[in-house]
Amino acid sequence: MKVPLISGKRAVKVFEQAGWSFSRQRGSHVMLTKPGEKQTLSVPQHDELARGTLSALIKYSGLSLGEFLNLLK
Repeated sequence: MKVPLISGKRAVKVFEQAGWSFSRQRGSHVMLTKPGEKQTLSVPQHDELARGTLSALIKYSGLSLGEFLNLLK
């Protein structure tokens, strides 16, 4: 499976479906938090996220690529 090219806005929506919630925004980065998680996701609001950036965010969120792709549909 290949990491898709999606916007930061779309990525935030998918992470919110997985239980992450908007915490704050600093410049062009949206911070997401999840109860019970120490990790904070910082999602850049670019028109197209780099595959490496999105891959790292998926890893930090605790989701597998397959789970992320299912939520993306």
